[in-house]
Parts: sequence; C-alpha cells; structure tokens
Amino acid sequence: MSLHMKPVDPTQVKTPDPLELSARVIAARAADEPTNRTSNTLSELDDGLAVVESFSHLYAFDSGESLVCFDASSALTGAAVTEALRSWRTAPISDLVYTHGHVDHVGGSAALAADARDRGHRLPEVTAHEAVADRFDRYRRTSGYNTVINQRQFGGRPAGAVVSGDEPMPDFLGDDTLAPTRTVSVRSRLVVGDHTFEMHHARGETDDHLWTWVPERRALITGDFVCWVFPNAGNPQKVQRYPAEWAAALREMQSYGAELLLPAHGLAIRGRAAIDEVLGDVAGVLEFLVTETLERMNVGMPLHQIVAEVTVPDELLARPWLAPVYDEPEFVVRNIWRLYGGWWDQDPAWLKPAPRADLAREMVNLAGGPIAMAERAQRLVDEGDLRVACHLIEMVVQADPDDRAAHEVRAEVYRARRRTELSLMAKGIFSGAIRESQAIVDET
Repeated sequence: MSLHMKPVDPTQVKTPDPLELSARVIAARAADEPTNRTSNTLSELDDGLAVVESFSHLYAFDSGESLVCFDASSALTGAAVTEALRSWRTAPISDLVYTHGHVDHVGGSAALAADARDRGHRLPEVTAHEAVADRFDRYRRTSGYNTVINQRQFGGRPAGAVVSGDEPMPDFLGDDTLAPTRTVSVRSRLVVGDHTFEMHHARGETDDHLWTWVPERRALITGDFVCWVFPNAGNPQKVQRYPAEWAAALREMQSYGAELLLPAHGLAIRGRAAIDEVLGDVAGVLEFLVTETLERMNVGMPLHQIVAEVTVPDELLARPWLAPVYDEPEFVVRNIWRLYGGWWDQDPAWLKPAPRADLAREMVNLAGGPIAMAERAQRLVDEGDLRVACHLIEMVVQADPDDRAAHEVRAEVYRARRRTELSLMAKGIFSGAIRESQAIVDET
C-alpha cells in the first residue's frame, strides 16, 4: 500500500494497546485517536505474538523453535523495526513471509538480514507468492518512474520532473532487499514448531498477495486486504487492482470465524463479531462498486457518467476502516473500468486526440486570451467549481508552458483544490502541480 507517513519518535509517545484501541473504535464506529500508527514500537498481542507498528507492520510469532515474521516494513524503518523486535525476542528468525512485494513491506528485510549476520544466525527463508519476483524485476526496470510517482504522491520532487543524465538512477527497491527463496502458487502450508501457517493467494491490491490462516491462534494475517482506510483499489498512478477478487478473498476469510485479525496497516482486531463486521464492510463496498459500475458499462454508459453516478453512502465512508484518506471510491470506479473496459473512455475525440498544447491554444484563443481564461478560472474557484477551474488553468499553461503569471494562478487554483480533498492520492497529485508551478514562478 506504501503509506509513507513520517515516523513518530517512540520516546515521545505512549501508544495504547492496538487491540484495546481497535475495540473502542469498532464499538463506537468513530476514532478519536489515529488508527494507522507508525511509531516503530512493539506490542505483545498474545503470549508469543507481537506486532511492530510501522509504515507497514511486522508480525512475529514465537514458534517455540524460532521466530516466524510476516513482512519487514520499509528500508526507511527497517533498522528501528528490527531493534524493536529484538527488544522482545533474540531467537533466530527462521522464516520471513512477504504478504506481497510492495517496498514498504519488503525493504526492511535488509535490516533483518544484517541483524542475522551480526548474531551469527542463518538468513531466514523468505516465502512469497511466485509473482513477487516479477514485481521486483518490474521495480528495477522502472526504478526512476516509481521514485518520481512516489515523490509526487508523498511530497518531494515536482510533478513531471525527470532524473537528469547527471543524477544517479534512484534505487527504488534496494539491491539488499531479500529475494524470495520459497514461492507459493495458490496455497501452501508451513509448519514451524508448534505453529501452522496456511497461506492463500488472491489478487486484490496486488497480483502477488498472500493471506494466511494460523489455526492454533485462530488468526488471520491479511496483508493489505485490510488497511483501516478505504481499500486501495483505484490508485491512479499504479498498476491494475482487482476489487472483485479482493472482495471474494475477504468473504473467504469471513468463513474462518477468526478471533484475531492482523492487518499490515492499522490496528489488530480481536473478537469474531468485530472481525466479521470489518471484513464484511470492506468486501461489501468493493462488491457494490463493481456491481454498480458493470451494470452501467453493460448498457453502454460512458466513463464520465459512471464516475458521476456511482458513489458510496457517506455513512459507510464515515467508518474508520473505510475512511477515504488514502484511496477513494471515484478512483476505484475508474480502475474497474480499466480492468473490464480498457483505457478508452468512449469519448471519440479522445481516441486519437490532438496534441494538448494545440487544443489548449485554440480554447484559450476562443476564450479571449490567457488572461481572460485565467481570470475565469479564478472566479470559478471563488464560486466553488474547482473541477472546471482546474481544466481551464491547465489549458492556459499548456498553451504557454513558460507563462509565469499563468503558473501563479495555477498554483493558487491547486492550493484551493487540495484543501477540499480527503485522499492522500488526490492531495499528493495536486501538491505536485503546486510545486511544479511554484518552481516556474520562483525562477529568476
């Protein structure tokens, strides 16, 4: 999922027990404290079971023979996560399971490996779905691209910026990330000491996801199938997501009657009723979006109309485990269209469009020039029509990319737009546009 939030200094915070906090939040259907915590602190959830909450969490099971860990967090936090883990247990880590190959779940494996070497332990066996290797290869082939889009989404390099020939190509994955040594195709069973780990493959946020059932503890390890935010099934800058299969996996998890749910982001949950509610809500909202979108596609409705019509009720979005603060329903609808209908949105003009600069110049001329169109964009901001305002100011800067006055207006338009958004994805992209225009305004 890549929730790259700034880590909290663990010496400055007192984090309540995740199970106690999740029980309060689920009972109230409201959160008065953060539910996605990145403090790099360890909580023991049960005898011999601990979580280190970070960019993505690390779960550790003491099997009686060795430790079995799920995910390793990111390269940025791997050392802190490893230190927290070792404050709890110093036994060898025999097995590390990747729930999927996102860098915030695997990058910290380098720190776990360094710790093993320092202690004279063997490196852990690394289990992952067979498609993780393909993901790692893709990350290496698109390292610069992935770095740029993450900087856009989470802040940093201006949107559209490129890596120059004088800069080293960023290493998005990290050469010291541990590669899988054991792969899973559909299902696999791992027995370590007194624990059994039944791993299941399903597509959801990614095509390489594993979720795991631990019968001795009646526990589900869900990876990013549960994240305590609206499901990340529509990310506009990332590869295809699979919302229908995601929902089906959650329904299968419900059938286990789990007493403990261990998500890769957000709070662990104890209790069958609470787990059933959260799994059911996330599955239900994905099923709703898929059904409603496909019904409209099947009668020939164009994408723009579907996006306008298919919305999730506010009372569902108000639930802390469905809050649209990372991804949001509108993006999921677009991703469903891409999955089932391809990239064309059924607007014939956009099948083989004119260069955007040419179209922009025509529209700017029709509007009476760049000043007139920019002023109209500003008035639309005042009137609250931010979507149209963004289209107009984009045309102005596309018609003349070096117009500093136009970029000044563009920065203001996107500042206003960003203030109205909830999801990190939308905020990040609009912030990238602000930085891009502000850089041109600030040029001397």
